[in-house]
Amino acid sequence: MIVSKMKIGIIGVGSISGFHLKSYQKLEGVELYAVCDLNGARAEEKAKQYGISHVYTDYRELLANPEVEAVSICTWNNTHAEISIAALRAGKHVLVEKPLCRTVEEALQIQEAVRETGKTLQVGFVRRYDANAQLVKRFIDNGELGEIYYAKASSLRRLGNPGGWFADQERSGGGPLIDIGVHVLDLIWYLMGRPKPVSISGNTYKKLGNRSHVRNLSFYKAADYDPNTNGVEDLANALIRFENGASLLVDVSFTLHAKKDETTVKLFGDQGGVELEPELILVTEKHDT
Repeated sequence: MIVSKMKIGIIGVGSISGFHLKSYQKLEGVELYAVCDLNGARAEEKAKQYGISHVYTDYRELLANPEVEAVSICTWNNTHAEISIAALRAGKHVLVEKPLCRTVEEALQIQEAVRETGKTLQVGFVRRYDANAQLVKRFIDNGELGEIYYAKASSLRRLGNPGGWFADQERSGGGPLIDIGVHVLDLIWYLMGRPKPVSISGNTYKKLGNRSHVRNLSFYKAADYDPNTNGVEDLANALIRFENGASLLVDVSFTLHAKKDETTVKLFGDQGGVELEPELILVTEKHDT
């Protein structure tokens, strides 16, 4: 029996698209069918590299192709909502890179389009699917930690503002919180059982800029990196309180006078605690010890 492969379109072929392209390439049930990028030469290059037959520079034309069943959206953050909604209404399933969008209003519009069309939309929160995250979820679901009442999530870079579109508030929607912070925030909220937030007290700081003068320390740079452009925060922190009484402390930075980069994901319950980052550790009491 011949089973037809699901035809996939990739919208936006910047650096993050490589993770999508390579992963789709490994799957038996899908075919990389179309790519789209505003930069036509870059789209052609990716199509040649991955043996993709259809190339576009306008995402609307890609969505108008009835053969495409699902798309990955790997574009600037300010286009995520617009393209996601258009793709859903064109009858496509959607995998959109994080963050979902820039504002609550955009998120609600996307949610409405999902309900309207009945199509699947998923955000690229890959951390939920780590082997360790799934293991910890099993422990929590089985009551090993008891009631989780406090959690901490950090994603601190001492030097790591990618610049370019990442540092452009209009295109990115924000700095480290919306870029790297969403990963640890989503992971810890998922592990807490997705409680409903009732209050958030947050702060953002613009004190250091992109520190492009710093030597002997390399960091990831956007393709359109410009040391003179930086309109986003260096650091953001928040205390989030939930309906069930639990609280979550989160802090993230692109640049900070810290000894080293640090990622922290910790949850504390009345029966035990767990650290998922920087390494997996479970803490509990057994036999008065």
